[in-house]
Amino acid sequence: MNQLNLPILSLLIFSPLIGVLFILFCGRKSHTMIRNIAMASSLGTLVISCVILYTFKSHTSLMQFEENVPWIAQWGVNYHLGLDGISVLLVFLTALLTPICILSSWNYISKRVKEFHIFFLMLETAMLGAFLALDLVLFYVFWEAMLIPMYFIIGVWGGPRRIYAAIKFFLFTFVGSVFMLLAIMTLYFIHKDITGVASFDLMEISKIIVAPHLQMWLFAAFGLAFAIKVPMFPFHTWLPDAHVEAPTPGSVILAGVLLKMGTYGFMRFAMPLFPYAVMEYMPYISALAVIGIIYGALVAMVQPDMKKLVAYSSVSHLGFVMLGLFALNAQGVQGALLQMINHGFSTGALFLIVGMLYERRHTRMIADYGGIAKVTPMLFVFFLVVTLSSIGLPGLNGFVGEVLIMVGAWSNQFMDRSIYFTIAAATGVILAAIYMLWMFQRVMYGPVKNEKNQNLEDLSPREIAVLAPMILFIVWIGVYSQPFMKTMEASVRDFNVQIEARFKASLTVPKGVKAIVISAPQQQLPAEEKVTE
Repeated sequence: MNQLNLPILSLLIFSPLIGVLFILFCGRKSHTMIRNIAMASSLGTLVISCVILYTFKSHTSLMQFEENVPWIAQWGVNYHLGLDGISVLLVFLTALLTPICILSSWNYISKRVKEFHIFFLMLETAMLGAFLALDLVLFYVFWEAMLIPMYFIIGVWGGPRRIYAAIKFFLFTFVGSVFMLLAIMTLYFIHKDITGVASFDLMEISKIIVAPHLQMWLFAAFGLAFAIKVPMFPFHTWLPDAHVEAPTPGSVILAGVLLKMGTYGFMRFAMPLFPYAVMEYMPYISALAVIGIIYGALVAMVQPDMKKLVAYSSVSHLGFVMLGLFALNAQGVQGALLQMINHGFSTGALFLIVGMLYERRHTRMIADYGGIAKVTPMLFVFFLVVTLSSIGLPGLNGFVGEVLIMVGAWSNQFMDRSIYFTIAAATGVILAAIYMLWMFQRVMYGPVKNEKNQNLEDLSPREIAVLAPMILFIVWIGVYSQPFMKTMEASVRDFNVQIEARFKASLTVPKGVKAIVISAPQQQLPAEEKVTE
């Protein structure tokens, strides 16, 4: 279903590359022109995403704006794009955060400016492609393409240990991706053996149900790649190094978008394709999610470095997302999807604020600050709102997502003792309040420990422009989340129905058979939709 009869998803994905082409012809010292071109290109992508969001039909779970043409026909590889309620908000988040990151780097990035903006726009193309790809090979291409620009963003413009952090980030993600590639090839051959059709298309592969014993292995392969990207405990060790060493724009896009690739991968691929394995692994993944929530919070509590504290808070917050996803009910999954968006705004804004403080004092150590609330009142207000958002204060975005996740986890009908998991996860909310408020108090209040703190500049108009959109969505989602919930409702409902139906079908696969073909349930448009189409 393509409402606009235009290849608008291709325009969205590749519009950042138009900016790359223009930047290539700029001189290395034309910093202002390079920044203006990158900003214009990213804003153009944001406008396209807004058009998509405005014309998106939220009352159906059908894929929309689809583009499907043969790419490598003899191997069954198609250039297949589409989006639904699961991906549309993540696409918008990506398109919004990119110009914010470029604007935040205006003064921060002063060396190799040309290369930085080329890599950043290439990264945006890869991220958008991964969210929109409906062919497994196409998804894998975009998934791997994200590694290259992010590797250079960390390795060239990062901190003192940037090479170590960049290599660690690359190796962790790449190793997981190799197992995913093996699982993709296995799915391809199983589908070809059963149907006689060579295809990597997700919609075609979804028409088969793989035998339960094979599902366990294939889910583990996909799940490892996605768990590393989330990152789930104990695969999280690359994240603090990458966050601490990355430049501020890199940290923001890493927290705001790249980590969501893992949770999105579970929703789009691993969980719908392998429902039997989902049910079997559910207690273990939920346990790891809860461990991640508590562990991330406890480690964050003892960090002397603000940036590392925020990095470990991401491990805790993404644990909530995984707990909600594997609740497999409307509240849990909607809460998880909303919390992906919330985390992008809240944690992204925290990294921006830490970066702004670092530009002023050239230190991220909490002990080096203190007593700057009166000196920087505007920064104080923004920092306070983002801090309260991160701990889930009612009226701000974090509260909505966390409450839905815990209600969903409490009501999980597929897992015994889900109540205990929920109670344990709730302690993460308390711990988050402790480490976030303690950091805020030590940075903003208390005695002035250094004379430099008395002469700090407040936020500039550019910095206000960087933070204002984040604050807008933090308050909007917290006060009136209905538009966001409505956008994802139909797709989330279909997601849960499909997993339960496919799980029951998995139990009917005869022993010794690799897979069976099923008749995929037809998604019906509402009556009013049929009239208008």
